Amino acid sequence: MRRANHFGKHMFSIWLSRWGLIPDGVPIVTHTSHLLPVKTISDGKKAILKLTSDATERTGCQLMVWWNGKGAAKVLAHVDGVLLLERATGTQSLADMSRAEQDERACRIICHAARQLHVEPNASAPALTPLEHWFRDLALAGQIYGGVMRRCAQAANKVLSVPQDVAVLHGDLHHGNVLDFAESGWLAIDPKGLLGERGFDYANIFTNPDLATPGIGIAVDPQRFIQRVNIVSEAARLERERLLLWIAAWCGLSSAWFLQDGGSATITLRVAELAFAELDSGSLQL
Repeated sequence: MRRANHFGKHMFSIWLSRWGLIPDGVPIVTHTSHLLPVKTISDGKKAILKLTSDATERTGCQLMVWWNGKGAAKVLAHVDGVLLLERATGTQSLADMSRAEQDERACRIICHAARQLHVEPNASAPALTPLEHWFRDLALAGQIYGGVMRRCAQAANKVLSVPQDVAVLHGDLHHGNVLDFAESGWLAIDPKGLLGERGFDYANIFTNPDLATPGIGIAVDPQRFIQRVNIVSEAARLERERLLLWIAAWCGLSSAWFLQDGGSATITLRVAELAFAELDSGSLQL
């Protein structure tokens, strides 16, 4: 969805020297960033060195600095587009937890992390992307594809038109972005840096961990879906119908992005259908 950035052959060298680091693993390349596991020379502290030229990722890096370790991993050093982040050294995984019939625990851990992150911005906060701007691709997709996608766009319009509990948002809060930091607990990484209704941040729970591991059938299981709605609405103190609207809205946006890139939106569209089935059973019309 975002173009990969491009750095020179020795992209990490200057930062290893400047911040007193040594490599501690092989480089990792994502569609937006280059990452390198490192250790600090002074005390052997494990960290991740991240380089990015992607605008959204840069905002996320600035937000990590602003959170200052409250609900998110601690930033050890930062300049624009370069982040030195405390590395998760715990052995537990929320995706593994969900696969091992501990999905309720995984959902509650994500909800707890979200509560710590959802604070009001102040004058020192970075410039955040308004949630309505984040959803700009969904309206057109709803017109193009119709059906469920149109209903998703309508759901988005409904919640975006009258926002509630506006706060700083992570923007991509799911099983793979809340990690085990051992004695420091479960902390978030890789935010997108959004501003809007806090209910949005819980919707990503409902498409995972299936998006990272298609075929495991957790997010798309109807009974599990209802259980998750009940758990998250209670843990996050969200009105159930509004949570379902955010789930549908997010699934529509995610589907729009997948379809734009020529990918499969099977999982996200199925979860949207589950959300609408619940909404329809409660006689909430869209």
